Amino acid sequence: MQASLILAIIAIYFCFLLLISHYTGKSDSNTSFFKADKKSPWYVVAFGMIGASLSGVTFISVPGWVQGSQFSYMQIVIGYLFGYIVIAFVLLPVYYRSNITSIYEYLKDRFGNTTHKTGAFFFFVSRVLGASFRLFLVASVFQYFIFDTWGVPFECTVVISILLIWLYTFKGGIKTIVWTDTLQTLFMLIAVFTAISILLDSFGWSLFEAFESESFKEYSQILFTDSIMDKRYFIKSFLGGMFIAIAMTGLDQDMMQKNLTCKNTKEAQWNILSLGFILIVINFVFLFLGALLFIYAEQNGIQIPMVEGKVKTDLLFPKIALNGTLGLSIAIVFILGLIAAAYSSADSALTSLTTSFCYDFLSIEKQNLAQQKTTRKKVHIGISVVLVIVIILFKYVLEDNVISSLLTVASYTYGPLLGLFAFGIFTKHAIRERYVPFIAILAVVLTSLIKSNAEVWFNGYEFGYELLILNGGIMYLGLSLLIIKKQ
Repeated sequence: MQASLILAIIAIYFCFLLLISHYTGKSDSNTSFFKADKKSPWYVVAFGMIGASLSGVTFISVPGWVQGSQFSYMQIVIGYLFGYIVIAFVLLPVYYRSNITSIYEYLKDRFGNTTHKTGAFFFFVSRVLGASFRLFLVASVFQYFIFDTWGVPFECTVVISILLIWLYTFKGGIKTIVWTDTLQTLFMLIAVFTAISILLDSFGWSLFEAFESESFKEYSQILFTDSIMDKRYFIKSFLGGMFIAIAMTGLDQDMMQKNLTCKNTKEAQWNILSLGFILIVINFVFLFLGALLFIYAEQNGIQIPMVEGKVKTDLLFPKIALNGTLGLSIAIVFILGLIAAAYSSADSALTSLTTSFCYDFLSIEKQNLAQQKTTRKKVHIGISVVLVIVIILFKYVLEDNVISSLLTVASYTYGPLLGLFAFGIFTKHAIRERYVPFIAILAVVLTSLIKSNAEVWFNGYEFGYELLILNGGIMYLGLSLLIIKKQ
């Protein structure tokens, strides 16, 4: 597929997003930008959150993960559902009762300023890294298949990617994103189902025949129960998935900001529970697509792409979709699906980081209205620049599959948040909060130390994503040492 045609598709797509932005961002008010005026229909938010939860990482990296881990990711996804149940019935009622804009304001009310700032800092680091992972992936695809052809450096590709997001979010914020995410989720789902249909047709298989084929069975193992030492072991993956959902959705301003635009707690709960069930089906579909891609590559002698001498399974889907052997239609839906998946999570990340920085660090609510709008716009630009810098750095340091790297980093950065919120909700104790930042840093350091030495210390045990539970548990125990005893 020619680079100029890909660029034309991208341009047309963003015209639609800018049109939505024009109608949803007319007021340019902080209430609309941060809260969508508290009028978002829950079913619209739920549908849009599918795309935000999956992102470009799922669209490319989950299919690419199948070769090394088969369908073991489903163990994590099943855990997600139980995590969403906890979010619906434990966290959402707390947030709505507190009537907050940034969820980290809860920590201020519960403990004080230092704890509030600590929680917000760890979210900021987590979301900057998470959004950068996602945008790095889509920028890499654009670079590999478009801009390398024209000799455009990767750094310019990244700047263009962030600028496009800024253009359609700088006025409407979360109000725009609720509706653009709906459009982007629709495009993403159309793309993946169309790609599966085209691949099945190329094999001459029906859906049932694909599931029964020996080629598919080589990739389709879901449950891994042989050894608890294996990082893919079911219980470890399930619990890791459950707590990843609690942390990366329930304790994440990005995801919760959309939920808090619903009218009340009940509608927000419907939103998050429906999302949990839908994601099980959607993630299985992506893994099925991954198996078909590797079968197609093997049958047609297609080599997995390499970048600077490193195998990149994340690039197999774009390589097959764009190399022309399956026709123009799969190339077009792939580009639309990739943009939709990537930007449905990245745009909300930019807005949520702006929200958190404004409320958690600058106390924007204490400024007059004119100052608030000016502050918001300056922060929005500043966060955009930060994302550009981090994405460019990833080019030189990232080696693993992107979704694997994303979940591993989340185990470190969301752990202190997990411990803080658990201690706040499930205990009534006051703490000597000036020590909270040191406990949070210590929790991350100890978690890293234990993971690095686990195989030696624990007779070959290999940590998976249950590492997040360990991190949160260390944070919780550390906070227990700070309890102020009543006289």
